[in-house]
Amino acid sequence: GVAFATRGDTIVATVAEVGVNAKTGAVRVRRIICAHDCGFVVNPKSLQGTIEANLIQSISRTIYEEATFNDHTVTSSDWVSYPVVHMSDVPDEVKVVLINQQSIAPTGAGEPSSRPTAAAIANAVFDATGVRVRTAPLTPKNVLAAIRAKGTA
Repeated sequence: GVAFATRGDTIVATVAEVGVNAKTGAVRVRRIICAHDCGFVVNPKSLQGTIEANLIQSISRTIYEEATFNDHTVTSSDWVSYPVVHMSDVPDEVKVVLINQQSIAPTGAGEPSSRPTAAAIANAVFDATGVRVRTAPLTPKNVLAAIRAKGTA
């Protein structure tokens, strides 16, 4: 799946490769690649790590993180009950391509990479299944519901 976004003058494109278990609805991001153009890159090594961390956090928000409720209150009230990405969920490959335009002033870095991540993953799920999952996060429950709905349409 591919997605593109801007934030101010920063330009970001992300490609995600996923696997989808059609029986369980589980989505696994196998590989994610982000091209990041924020003008002049002052500290490439630091920016690389910042973007990598942001991509992992964005994967977590896209696939796992879901606040849950009952009729009276929030039920995901601590880090034990709130689902987040674990080390075993991190893609086999996380790659960042920095586009260093030394003639352009820095425009903002790190957080802009979160914008296209969810769209790239959702587009990859569509490519893998032929189904648009329009309920976030892309939990197994939501993916299976979309697959089943397509089967009945």
